[in-house]
Amino acid sequence: MDDPTRPTVKRLSPVPAFIFMSRWLQLPLYLGLILAQCVYVFHFWVELKDLIGAAMGNEASLQHIFQAVAVPGAALPEKLNETTIMLVVLGLIDVVMISNLLIMVIVGGYETFVSRMHLEGHPDQPEWLSHVNASVLKTKLAMAIIGISSIHLLKTFINAQSYTEKTLMYQTVIHVVFLLSAMAIAYTDRLMTSTHKDSKNAH
Repeated sequence: MDDPTRPTVKRLSPVPAFIFMSRWLQLPLYLGLILAQCVYVFHFWVELKDLIGAAMGNEASLQHIFQAVAVPGAALPEKLNETTIMLVVLGLIDVVMISNLLIMVIVGGYETFVSRMHLEGHPDQPEWLSHVNASVLKTKLAMAIIGISSIHLLKTFINAQSYTEKTLMYQTVIHVVFLLSAMAIAYTDRLMTSTHKDSKNAH
C-alpha cells in the first residue's frame, strides 16, 4: 500500500538520468580518501610509538625522532629535549587536523555531491553535517587549512634559528594569504545568503 505522506519522485528521462547518475563516479575518489585516512592513522601510531620509545630511552626510536624533526642543514640534537618533544607533538596534532580535514571532505562531499546518508536523528551525527552545503563545506575546509597552516608556522618559528629570514617571511605571508582567503570565502557566502533571503522575502 502506498504511503500518502511519501513524496512522489519525478521520473527522469534517460539523458538527464544518465547525467545525474554520473555523480557516482566520485565514489571511488572518496573511497581512496578513506585509504589515505588509514595511512595517516598508521603514520600517527608509528610516530607516537617512537616518541614513547624515545622517552623510555630506546636508541632506535630516539634517532627516528631526531630524523623526523630535523631541519635540512641543521645539526641533530644530542638528547630528547622539550623542543624536540614539542615538535613531535605538533606533528601529531598536524596529522590529526589533516585527518579531520579528510573526514570533512569525505562525509561532507559525499553528502553534498553524491547521495544523502540519512543520518538525521543519529546520536553520532556531526553537528556541522546537519546544515552542510557547498558553501558551508568550503568555509569549513578553509578554516581547517588555516589550522594546519598555523601548526606548520608554529613548528617553523620554534626552529626559527635554523631557517633564513626569507623562509620565515614567505611562510608568514602564505599563512596570511590563507587567512584572507578564508575571510573572503566567508564574506562572499554571507553576501550570497543575505541576497537569497532578500529574494525569498520579496516573493
